Amino acid sequence: MEREELRAWLRLVMTPHIGPLTARKLLAALGSPQAVFDADPAALGELLGPRERKALGKEPEGLSEQLDATLAWLAASPTLPDGSKSCHVLSLADAHYPAALLQAADPPLLLFTLGRVGLLHAPAVAVVGSRNPTPQGHDNAHAFSKALSEAGITIVSGLALGVDGAAHEGALMGPGSTVAVVGTGLDRVYPKAHQALAHRIAEQGVLISEFLLGTPPLNPNFPKRNRIVAALSRGTLVVEAALQSGSLITARLAAEMGREVLAIPGSIHSPQSRGCHALIKQGAKLVETAQDVLEELHWQRPGPALPAHADLVDQTEAGDDGQVVQDPVLAAMGYEPVSQEALSARTGWGPADLGAHLLELELMGQVARLPGQLFQRVVAA
Repeated sequence: MEREELRAWLRLVMTPHIGPLTARKLLAALGSPQAVFDADPAALGELLGPRERKALGKEPEGLSEQLDATLAWLAASPTLPDGSKSCHVLSLADAHYPAALLQAADPPLLLFTLGRVGLLHAPAVAVVGSRNPTPQGHDNAHAFSKALSEAGITIVSGLALGVDGAAHEGALMGPGSTVAVVGTGLDRVYPKAHQALAHRIAEQGVLISEFLLGTPPLNPNFPKRNRIVAALSRGTLVVEAALQSGSLITARLAAEMGREVLAIPGSIHSPQSRGCHALIKQGAKLVETAQDVLEELHWQRPGPALPAHADLVDQTEAGDDGQVVQDPVLAAMGYEPVSQEALSARTGWGPADLGAHLLELELMGQVARLPGQLFQRVVAA
């Protein structure tokens, strides 16, 4: 994009009282941002009210600084292994603008990208969920994303703590890689804890944002980016979510766009599962394995197929007679959060022996300690 063209797009985005809907109406009628600013008052009078016409006639504050910052960001773009540049600004008129995003109710006028921009055109699944998942929810997000990425599916998520981060980490382990839709300008990382993860995504996947450089983490921007997560994806998989959760917003937006909504069930006692259960009651696909997701999307996986149903892997050991014997504490624990007192009653073990064994299982990664002195079994997804 040439300097003057970029300047016109930034000016349109930054003009007060000209929202995305009005901007798209102007572009549809006049063809380009520069044509909007060059239009005679009579033509604008048929499209806008007096306040909007007045706003268009004045250069927005900070435009020159934003233009210089964007050009500097583009000029400093790192080079990817294939020799291409990492940093791009895509407008609605750009041939590289993702076609899937055009199906959203309000696609961004500008899209900033950092990384492998071609991934925006790859078949994708959104993986979303709680910022405070259970250990099992975290592992499910990672395992499902890894398996889907290995099947050639790109994983889209929002770089938030919890499920989002686990989904990105898992996706980076396969060729499908990942798209991170962020709620800030691409010249900053939020949350700070994901600084290293964001750097890896910029090298192996792609980060995208509709927000101008310098935009800080503002609360309204994070629900807003959910429509991009949903629009870029063939389906949205909700791993864990409370009833009042941004993940349910993403799922609703996906359903409104005719995309698949999928959910992983959980404990009936866990608040983090209630959002998923609500989605399933409303018609979301209940999934237990990554293969369920691939089948729902009618995706032909390259290479050997995943098993049609992968049971949860129990932690077992072989007895003297060669028979598989399950750990008695794990057997008594089941798959629900449980207190040490309840486990003691179920197993008959004393507090000292049980506490020592729980610590051993925790160190082996077979049991997770939850808030409230509860314990939960961790199984392979």
